[in-house]
Amino acid sequence: MTISIQTDFAFELEHTTDVLLQFEAAIIPEQQLSGLSTEMSRAEHIARVPAQDGIGDRIWVRAQGRYEVSHRATAEINRIVPNLSELRGLDPHDLPGETIKYLFDSRYCQADRMQHFVEAEFGDCAGGARIDAFRAWISDNFTYEPGSSNATTTALDSFVERRGICRDYAHVLITLARASTIPARYVACYAPGVDPQDFHAVAEVFLEDRSQPHGGAWHIVDATGMADPAKTVKIGVGRDAADVSFLTSFGIANLCEKNVSVIES
Repeated sequence: MTISIQTDFAFELEHTTDVLLQFEAAIIPEQQLSGLSTEMSRAEHIARVPAQDGIGDRIWVRAQGRYEVSHRATAEINRIVPNLSELRGLDPHDLPGETIKYLFDSRYCQADRMQHFVEAEFGDCAGGARIDAFRAWISDNFTYEPGSSNATTTALDSFVERRGICRDYAHVLITLARASTIPARYVACYAPGVDPQDFHAVAEVFLEDRSQPHGGAWHIVDATGMADPAKTVKIGVGRDAADVSFLTSFGIANLCEKNVSVIES
């Protein structure tokens, strides 16, 4: 299947400011990209740096005044999507070293405080079946409500209020997974069917890989139910939203406009 992506946004910098951007579809084996185009305003300094876990790039921009960004890409997805509920979890001592950081608490995901709830409510299932149960529980108990959260909202806040947007849904699922000793990370992505269409957020959990004896792999889970893992285009990954925001400003920045179009053809 082919996913066409068009992204345009602009922001205003009152003074000369460093900004870290991550908005491009990532060049990785599971998604073949064509028609790649990124255009940005002139700046005092622009530099690409590798993003977390080698998925995608970040772009440093040092500029002042109005700054405009435009990105175009077409993606062919080559991702295997197994039945999540049939996958077993890996014992902690069998986990690859690079996954261990995704067991720990992070800025928005306080997993330690959710361990008692997880064992009390989901103690009768494990591995992918437990992740599936988390997804169903969030779907049944949360309301998708734009404007109900902000940049300071944590998974615990969302758990109490039972509402949020995609980043909040992803944070809650990540937190519940980590509380179950299942590595989980945040994925910024593009996906058709997201309403309202925008940059989207899903979770990835590390469970068994049936193509490799005793091996594991990352598997996409969207707690909102809007994104199909087989049609999701990754931008980047991180411990939570703080690691993979499309715009992180190290000074005052005002977002002027943002338009995202993701179409399946």
